Amino acid sequence: MAEYEHIVHTFEPVYDKNSKVLILGSLPSVKSREQGFYYGHPRNRFWAVIAAVAGQNVPVTIPEKRAMLLRSGIAVWDVVSECDIKGSSDASIKNVAAADLSIILENCDIKAIFANGSTAAKLYKRFQHAKTGREISTLPSTSPANAAYGLERLTDEWRKKLGGLL
Repeated sequence: MAEYEHIVHTFEPVYDKNSKVLILGSLPSVKSREQGFYYGHPRNRFWAVIAAVAGQNVPVTIPEKRAMLLRSGIAVWDVVSECDIKGSSDASIKNVAAADLSIILENCDIKAIFANGSTAAKLYKRFQHAKTGREISTLPSTSPANAAYGLERLTDEWRKKLGGLL
């Protein structure tokens, strides 16, 4: 069984003045932390889903991923800036320090905030909502742990909520 480890989020949010949509995860997975960028697990469907919704090719490199997000008006960050966690298990997250979302919300015209999965939504409601005063919509998680959703179903659900905003 994995032991708790104290994790400090070490990479910056992705956004620019044209960002209209903010997508929040909970905390980067072990694979993402190793790569130093969001959604780094090879089986995470985030990049395929965003590319499909935005009508773009699936990016491979970190610069391609960053460029696709910015071209599409999407900001990405996480709710948690540091916490104790076992491996990549969102369910084990405790002792949370929330990220400072004002960096994005005060510098971009964000029309909507979305959580990539229910844990990110719960953490946002607990640690962020009072600070931001903004509602969050929950999207089905792109994590490989979300086996209930295949790529086509995930893409359809994300397109329904994001499509008109991009």
